[in-house]
Amino acid sequence: MPSLKAIRRRITSVKSTQKITRAMKMVAAARLNRAQLRIKALRPYAVKTAEVLRSLAGRAGGDEEGAHQLLAQRPVKRVLLLVLTSDRGLAGAFNSSIQRAAERKIAELRGEGFEVLVGAIGRKGRDYLKRRGVEARHDWSGHGEPTAELASEIARTVSREFVEGEVDRVIVLFNEFKSAMTQKVTFLPLLPIETTAETMATATTASANAPAAGGRNNSDYIYEPSQAALLDRLLPMYVEVSVFRAMLDSSASEHGARMTAMDSATNNAKKMIGALTLEYNRARQAAITKELMEIIGGAEAIKD
Repeated sequence: MPSLKAIRRRITSVKSTQKITRAMKMVAAARLNRAQLRIKALRPYAVKTAEVLRSLAGRAGGDEEGAHQLLAQRPVKRVLLLVLTSDRGLAGAFNSSIQRAAERKIAELRGEGFEVLVGAIGRKGRDYLKRRGVEARHDWSGHGEPTAELASEIARTVSREFVEGEVDRVIVLFNEFKSAMTQKVTFLPLLPIETTAETMATATTASANAPAAGGRNNSDYIYEPSQAALLDRLLPMYVEVSVFRAMLDSSASEHGARMTAMDSATNNAKKMIGALTLEYNRARQAAITKELMEIIGGAEAIKD
């Protein structure tokens, strides 16, 4: 049985860990609230952009739509997979679920004969794939909380590579935020842009409770200067919004997963402290009993 001093040291250590996990849970909860507010603020903008773009592309007709480079459908040889993970751990299964999904997707695409390139947004995904021999073509790690500027940089980079024919398809892999305890691994086809209602609803719906972008739309817009000029502006904007939305969802999912993991760790620490305290009391009782028996034995020896 461990000594009383060793048990007291373990109890002190677990209590210190419990304080840390409780503080991390509170920080994650505060950041999750801010992330949810950012998703809510982006939602009307994303939905309206998709609505206008879908209406514009529909009125432009097949020839007009097909003429734009970001809408070009061509034989697929190279696929760029953007993998969104976090820069830090202690977030439960948040990173591991994305890592496993990315590994399976890469194997699947290679099995179909495609060359797969990877863009890493987050250190955990980059390091995991690197350990498995997959070097990231792009690395946007270490930027902290998502920003519109970073989303714009990523969107410009992948759009340029798609237009120049360096890649033929771009897919975003991220955790879609459902609730603090639920995140869904999602593959979002980013390029080429598909202007169907179903696809655009998937790309712009910011949460499970958000209204779908592909709902009923009776708006009739007057376009100025021309539909082609507006497509040139709206399509890159749509790519930026889609990337930013995925980053916000991933950030909210990370904070939700970390809050849940730290809550579980705090509860486990509480149970461990209870078990160690019980063990300490039993050891202390045994030590006291042993001392009493020694005293009684000594007294009896003196009498004899």
